[in-house]
Amino acid sequence: MAEPSRRGFLTYLVAAPTLAVATGLGTAGAAAAAPAVADAAARAPVPSLPATADLVDLGDILILAGAPTAHMLVLTVGEDGRVSFRLPREEVGQGLTTAVAMLVAEELDMAVDRIDIRLEDARPELLFGQFTGSSNSIRSLYGPVRHTAAAARARLVRAAAERWGIPASGLRTQDGAVVAPDGRSAPYGSLAAPAAARDLGAVTAAPKPESAHTLVGTPTSRIDARAMVTGKQRYTLDLDVPGAKPCMVRRPPTLGGTVRSVRNEAAVRAMPGVLDVVTLPTGVAVVAETFGQALDAKNKLDVAWGPGTVDGLSDDDIRARLKAAAAPLVDLPPLTRHIDAEFDFAFASHAPLETNSAVADVRADRATIWSGLKGPIVAQQTIAKELGLPVDKVTVHVVQAGGSFGRRLFFDAALEAARVSRRSGRPVRLMWSRVDDMRHGRMRPATHHRIRATYALGKVLSFDHRVAAVETDFRHGLGEILTATATKLPGGLGNAAFAQTLFHTTVKCPYHFGVTTQQLAEVPLKMPTASWRSVYSANTRGAEEIVVDELAAKLGKDPVDFRRACLKSPAQRAVLEKVAREGEWGRPMPAGHAQGVGYHEEYKSRTACLVEIDARDPAKPRVTKAVIAADVGRPINPRGLEAQLLGGLTDAISTTLRAGLHIDEGLPLEGSYSQFHYARQQDSPPDVRIFIMPATGEPGGAGELGVPAAVGAIANAYARATGTSPRRFPVNFDVDFTPFPR
Repeated sequence: MAEPSRRGFLTYLVAAPTLAVATGLGTAGAAAAAPAVADAAARAPVPSLPATADLVDLGDILILAGAPTAHMLVLTVGEDGRVSFRLPREEVGQGLTTAVAMLVAEELDMAVDRIDIRLEDARPELLFGQFTGSSNSIRSLYGPVRHTAAAARARLVRAAAERWGIPASGLRTQDGAVVAPDGRSAPYGSLAAPAAARDLGAVTAAPKPESAHTLVGTPTSRIDARAMVTGKQRYTLDLDVPGAKPCMVRRPPTLGGTVRSVRNEAAVRAMPGVLDVVTLPTGVAVVAETFGQALDAKNKLDVAWGPGTVDGLSDDDIRARLKAAAAPLVDLPPLTRHIDAEFDFAFASHAPLETNSAVADVRADRATIWSGLKGPIVAQQTIAKELGLPVDKVTVHVVQAGGSFGRRLFFDAALEAARVSRRSGRPVRLMWSRVDDMRHGRMRPATHHRIRATYALGKVLSFDHRVAAVETDFRHGLGEILTATATKLPGGLGNAAFAQTLFHTTVKCPYHFGVTTQQLAEVPLKMPTASWRSVYSANTRGAEEIVVDELAAKLGKDPVDFRRACLKSPAQRAVLEKVAREGEWGRPMPAGHAQGVGYHEEYKSRTACLVEIDARDPAKPRVTKAVIAADVGRPINPRGLEAQLLGGLTDAISTTLRAGLHIDEGLPLEGSYSQFHYARQQDSPPDVRIFIMPATGEPGGAGELGVPAAVGAIANAYARATGTSPRRFPVNFDVDFTPFPR
């Protein structure tokens, strides 16, 4: 994308007493470091053509789609000197508000604790510009936020220049004030009103050059950390909405089931505290005075259920369908040396700490919704259509959420709450139980992988990866009603087209492996799926990294040396070499212990991961050490990036070793954290070191980055420690619990 199209920003002013602006690796490494030219040519890998994602990735597409409204950001300088910025993205724990506050503070030369980041209400005029996903927020906001803050700074400087009667070019900004050459200073608050005056004239502004940054790139603690650890952070169900009554929903015994009738509605209505019983397309809701009363009443409901969408299907049935959907590998000529491998990955819950929830107040002529939403525009538009109201009569407040990992791309709770509030005639506070969230919430689809690599004379000649997945639901579109409606088109024009686009603009093999192909086939089972962190890459690239280790073994090469030789660029090799050096790759390990390594890149960023595992008991393996290096282009907050990568590592440990969902007769068996075996503290490595590489260029994406390399590293370490290369994930996946009743 050309620079001017990304950085041409319009500013507008609000005439008020505030200013508002819109807008070396041991012997093996040493031996490989300086080979003779002829020897290098002989050992060079067979080049691969660029993949689609090498040329244009999903983030590029989202930035282009959002470009027409990228300037429509609002920054306000108050008379108290505090700066407020309205962020048109969702904060779900990824540290986005802190990174954006740092960008604003950097441009305004003031402390981060003087910046207030407020999540923007749904604004349909932003179109594609209010969608949180695909590691795109910082990539798309980096330029616009800096330009908006720079425009505010320029007007504050001009206002001070006019007050003092001196040229603006001689003034500077420092510590939230404009400073004159003679030492006079004017705090921003004292300049807010004159800076907002329309007669100030045209002001040109440009962000600071990156070389002048003093805050951006510096490890910074989260601006909301104290509130979170003291319990002061307000999530959806903490909001004080007058008259809003607790609400819970009794859900069907199989996915997608419907309500035929409620046999004991009168008896339930007579229970203590019960205010209403409302039948929904997704279940039966109970509104009560307390959540305890709502829970008791919904558990007492006797409902005649209609069939679900996947009744009778269990894991083995789904796995068989996936295997049948994966395109078969062609017959090879005799004596062709090759590796064939097949992998299965289970369904996985998003499992955010905060379960699905929403507050809704629906009146005859208007509605107000509060919820943690990554696509608030499509939520607003859909709810307005459901209620028969104009879009401008539905206000959707975006609330900071306690986790997402893709879950909050959908607005199930907000729509349910709006339906209940309208039918019940009162505001409601709807909460999904943990069991509901695990069993009926969104899940990462199960996948089957078929990989073939051919090789000869020490080189990989071809690499073919066929992926079959249960259909991922993209009916949220790009966060607004137009593309959301497009996903419902029949045949390959709708959801399937979105899936193929996302797959090919995110998944790529980073190695020169000759003729390289990656294909996706989706099985259209009607299950509540959604993009899970790293979407297709976690499983696809994880499986590929396992095969890379097996290729290295077949060719008699060290796994790190083999990757180094086949990676396509110095930047790729740099992160791999960093973890190999810092993690002491190749050091002696006791029996049952081993190291493993993996590499991944996506959204203009790249990472490598090295782990050590204790698998003396293969049924209870534990990752004991991890070293991660990441190159994200230009890091805004290295401390936040470290947290993102640590989260990706934990997701990989969980879903590679123990955490998954068993589908049994149309319903997941797991219903709590005690059953969905996400990693606990005892499963986490006590030794984790994360290295953020020096800044180059503009920011890349980071939210999805950390999982795939770690999946490969953990699986490879397990294989080296046990002598058995895993083919099904999670590796240990027993039903070691008594499921909750349906």
